[in-house]
Amino acid sequence: MIPDDRDLLLRLLDLPTAGPLETTGEVRLWDAMRVYADAAAEIGFDTLHLAAPAPSVLDRPGVPAAVRDAGPDFLACQPSLVTRIGPAAPAVMFNVHLDTVAPFEPAGFDGTRFVGRGAIDAKGPAVALLAGVRAALAADPAVGRDAGVLIQAVSGEEGGAMGTFGTRPLVEAGFHGELNIFCEPTGLRYLPRCSASMTACLRVEGDDAIDDEPHRGHNATVLLGFLAQHLAENLTPHGRFCMAGLHTGRMHNRVYGRGELLLNLPYDSGESATKLAAALEDGLRSGLTEFSARFRDSPPFRRTAADAAAITGVHWRKRGLPALPAQEIPLLDRLVPRWPDDEPGFTCDAIWLADVPGTRTAVLGPGSLGANNAHSSGEYAGVADLDRFSDLVREIVVEFSRNGAA
Repeated sequence: MIPDDRDLLLRLLDLPTAGPLETTGEVRLWDAMRVYADAAAEIGFDTLHLAAPAPSVLDRPGVPAAVRDAGPDFLACQPSLVTRIGPAAPAVMFNVHLDTVAPFEPAGFDGTRFVGRGAIDAKGPAVALLAGVRAALAADPAVGRDAGVLIQAVSGEEGGAMGTFGTRPLVEAGFHGELNIFCEPTGLRYLPRCSASMTACLRVEGDDAIDDEPHRGHNATVLLGFLAQHLAENLTPHGRFCMAGLHTGRMHNRVYGRGELLLNLPYDSGESATKLAAALEDGLRSGLTEFSARFRDSPPFRRTAADAAAITGVHWRKRGLPALPAQEIPLLDRLVPRWPDDEPGFTCDAIWLADVPGTRTAVLGPGSLGANNAHSSGEYAGVADLDRFSDLVREIVVEFSRNGAA
């Protein structure tokens, strides 16, 4: 990594870019996008798009409830950038996100590691990407002449937005290539598939009661706690899921009649999503039946047992997102180890290439979400990992420019 790349990464890491879905603090994504666009321009890229998304993106199917509920005003500080060198087609596209999770952490560099929010997810890969393209341009005149390189630098990857106002509208506007690489930490193995997820909210809407007369209310804490254990057992045979937060209240002197239990349900196809949703709804019905039978003769919970089915329902906070199916990508097979077929993948913005004809899409990047402390304290990226990713980018771009994606 040359000094200019180091300085660029530290400059990006110094900018707080967690979006409004993550924080109420300062959001400087416009500054980050302009810094990145200027760095790309220095090696010959032209800016094709730099704008905040239109409010209409929130009215589309599949937009998570948290995004829609935030309203359109927050979109003004969520720009995305598209920049290209060379022809529009054939082209290889790289997608990288400059938004981060919260909280902000100060940037630093000790000679071998960069630290700071976004170091590995994904400002570090964004800078390494530019270094790799710069090296490809120097290595072969076919790069930028016989094939183009397109970069999407997006907002809206974090915060549960799922790319619905960043990557999705860019792909629908035609900003993609025959080969598309999404820069996420994969340990420099290419992942040729991408799961999606649904978020279900089990909501109890009953009556509160005073602690001296708990039988007069509906006890959402007992009901949701029971359902959490019941569903944990019943959903396990159907694959991975996350039993997430349960909330009713924080006081000791009242019975809470309202509450929520959240579950996140990943899937790798529309068929598996349908089966998983049906399993959840079946499990909820059987859980409510069992709860009512168990507590119908218990004085503190008799009313809750009698009304359990009437006051409990599933509300989908996120549903209907596409999953990227596994595909063969011969170019990457020649250059990069493949993510094992029996190892679970993860969700990222690559899902929005699932239904685009004539494209091949993969996820590839340095480091690991877990080992590099992404989304947690002490996030870091090693210079050696970033340099190896730059080398891979150079090889991919040169190979694509010579032979296409086959």
